[in-house]
Amino acid sequence: MFVGRVLAKKKQFNAHIRVHTGKKPIICDTCGQMFSRRSSLKAHMRIHAGHRPFVCDICGRSFGQKTNLKTHMMIHTGSKSFCCDFCGQKFYRKSHLSTHTRIHTGHNRYPCDVCGQSFSQKSSVNRHMKIHTGEKPFGCDVCGQTFSRNAILHTHMRIHSGYKPFGCDICGQWFSQKRSLTIHTRLHKGHKPYSCDACGK
Repeated sequence: MFVGRVLAKKKQFNAHIRVHTGKKPIICDTCGQMFSRRSSLKAHMRIHAGHRPFVCDICGRSFGQKTNLKTHMMIHTGSKSFCCDFCGQKFYRKSHLSTHTRIHTGHNRYPCDVCGQSFSQKSSVNRHMKIHTGEKPFGCDVCGQTFSRNAILHTHMRIHSGYKPFGCDICGQWFSQKRSLTIHTRLHKGHKPYSCDACGK
């Protein structure tokens, strides 16, 4: 009984040490992604299985991992605990703050082979490459329109579902996109950032 407990603790210790060493011996057979813990692989496998057991009570969006749901909930609560020392902008995730900080430090390590534009994340350059290739792998099941990013498809789906999460504090009108709310708010404030050089309108 005592030996079993010691072994269990040693397993946890070994898994913890991998966090510091960066060693990732556990590999996903489906996509080849590597992990330091078996529990991380188990959570990752839900992506391939399409299993999303963690559901947001407010908007109904589902997630494969509980941590992703917790991060998502910050959107509804408005909680942004990670603040940029350079400009004061706040973020839901520490990783988002780290990525943002590279804008100020000029640390963009990933250049585009086609146009030379550089990015702070590899995922950003991969997303950017779709501009050059014209690739739009994400298709809408309702109308057939295709998109280069899953996030754009997700926003587009609000047109069909009628979901409008962005509300105007002044008149109570609701919008499916944040930029639509931003443009609408200018009407109340009388802010017109675009003017015609010919007539001044």
